Amino acid sequence: MKFFKIDLGIAILIAMILGAALGYVFGEDVSVIAPIGQIFIKLLSMLVIPLVFFSIIMGAQALGQSKNAGKIGTLTFVYFGVTSFIAVFFGILFPMIFEPGAGLDISNLAQGITDASLKDRGDVAGFWDTLLGAIPANPFFSLSKGEVLPIIVFALFFGVGVGKLPNEKRDLVTKFIEGVNDVLTWMIIKVMWIAPFGVLALMADAVGTFGFDVLSSIGQLFILYMLALLIVTFPVFGLLVQWLSKVSAIKFFKEMMTPQVFAVSSASSLATLPLNYKACENMGVKKSISSFVLPLGATVNMAGNAVFNPMVAIFFAQLYGMELGFSEYIAIAIVSVLGAVGTAGVPGPTLLSVAVLMAVNIPVEALPLIFGVDRIFDMFRTAVNITGDASCAVIMENLDSSTDDIKEVNTKAA
Repeated sequence: MKFFKIDLGIAILIAMILGAALGYVFGEDVSVIAPIGQIFIKLLSMLVIPLVFFSIIMGAQALGQSKNAGKIGTLTFVYFGVTSFIAVFFGILFPMIFEPGAGLDISNLAQGITDASLKDRGDVAGFWDTLLGAIPANPFFSLSKGEVLPIIVFALFFGVGVGKLPNEKRDLVTKFIEGVNDVLTWMIIKVMWIAPFGVLALMADAVGTFGFDVLSSIGQLFILYMLALLIVTFPVFGLLVQWLSKVSAIKFFKEMMTPQVFAVSSASSLATLPLNYKACENMGVKKSISSFVLPLGATVNMAGNAVFNPMVAIFFAQLYGMELGFSEYIAIAIVSVLGAVGTAGVPGPTLLSVAVLMAVNIPVEALPLIFGVDRIFDMFRTAVNITGDASCAVIMENLDSSTDDIKEVNTKAA
């Protein structure tokens, strides 16, 4: 995406720097331009619910058709789900322990959020209440209220149902959903054109009100984020490859070095696909496996995002002085994993963070504080995403080969 003739990510970064400078120079007087940022936030909030809804339906269709890939298809989805939840675990654990957002109360940035409502956060729902609340009695009511978790549950169920339809009917429904999703994506692109102005205004307001302490907190968040990504990439993926495939972890990471470097520079899982194909080929993965696992992973396997979104949610909860309960951490985990299924390829990867924040009623007004550095976050989470895709491919190759060996033994015995 371009902002005039400048890459949008660079434009947002420039806007962030200018906003910080304006806030430093003019102090609290710069809050006169804060409504520009609030307009940007409201536009994002307006679109994120329908966008997540239709995007997840599109992504869930593959689940409905996964029987075509048999055992490998099912195990691929299981692997993506398990590794994403492991990533979410670290995304929740680190900010809970180190509290990068603690000590800086920015609750007055939340328009319409009263002190009483913040105190009410001490009353949190239990586990069963959360589980029951995730099932919408009326999905249209949930859509109108912006209840993210019930919307995701219904969208997943609906998407799997679409995948089970006969080809003719499925194609008809799919074309309609794709059309709506394309329209929403177009709208998001137009909204993102004003992102630099919104980020400039909100950054100026934040720095003018709180000084550079808020930027220091973001730096602490980034350090924790990189630590979590390193753990997910090397110990988690490395051990899984070592235990469940015929490829050693050392060979795996040696072959993955080039795709990882390219992923960091491009911040695009899809653009890295050709290099990922080549790396998997060098590790003995059949084309039939890699051509199924890697494109699917590039769209639904987002372990890096699964670290990022819960970290951001807990970080902002700490900035606002909000106490999160067990059920809210569960909601953050579920939305972070399932929400990532449909958001690949959507402009502005931080958009899912809006949905995660909304799922547990954390104010989204301060989210543009990280928009300017999101490109840096995105570069490294993309490298983790494509590493997870490749690890799945080499493991599925081993499982597929094991199945073939069993079949061959049975045939000879017969």
